[in-house]
Amino acid sequence: MVLPSGFTVPPLPALAVLLVGVLVAAFALARERPPLTDRTVLSFAPWMALGSAAYVCHQLRLLPAAVTPFASAPAVYGSTFVVAVAVWLGARRTDSPKRVLAGVGLLALSVPVALAVRYGTAHDSLAPLWPLFALLMAVFLGSVCWVGLRRLRLADARTVDGAGALVIFGHALDAATTAVGVDVLGFGEQTPLSRLVMEFAAGLPTAPVLGVGWLFIVVKLVVAVAVVVLLADYVREAPTEGFLLLALVAAVGLGPGAHNLLLFTVATP
Repeated sequence: MVLPSGFTVPPLPALAVLLVGVLVAAFALARERPPLTDRTVLSFAPWMALGSAAYVCHQLRLLPAAVTPFASAPAVYGSTFVVAVAVWLGARRTDSPKRVLAGVGLLALSVPVALAVRYGTAHDSLAPLWPLFALLMAVFLGSVCWVGLRRLRLADARTVDGAGALVIFGHALDAATTAVGVDVLGFGEQTPLSRLVMEFAAGLPTAPVLGVGWLFIVVKLVVAVAVVVLLADYVREAPTEGFLLLALVAAVGLGPGAHNLLLFTVATP
């Protein structure tokens, strides 16, 4: 099994509604075929975090009963996809589609974040220090990797541009928050593949000093940079499809990273 624990299938009526929504959204995209650029990928960044923030609220049982089935994992990612596509297609009818897409995403993201912070305040479990440290570490590590990529593979970095930077930052955030969560805060790692890396690190002589999360950070960053380099040629040949893949890779990192960041801020293990 390679999926994280905690994944559940929503009740059949909710599942049917969600599947219909996903199919309709996919059909609308296929019919309109909107171009995808690096700036569009960046505009989707708040939406990548939105699903994870909503899932945190689901874990903390803060959502109305009617919304709960659509905020469980992995249903929340389908729900976010449907809403994001609807907003994107609607934003394309405006004079500033990317700004509208990003702006609506930020407004939507603020709702579950506010709910989670209010929960942390009410339960006296608000602890932003270590999550902030993880965020700063992600910014630093992501910046180092991006600067290194621009120096060693400038043509590739220019090709992927902001979308490639988002991929690296997203996976740096996932890696940094996971390492802090496991080594400092006492949270367990739910993803089996990540757990294997940390179990291997636990057997190394460095474990008593550096913990087990450092190896996960190294692996995540190496893989993220390698994927960005590999996808640069694809972006040159087929920009829309290439940026779509970069968006998916970015979401796989930024989503879990945003989830960790918010959960660790408002809840204790």
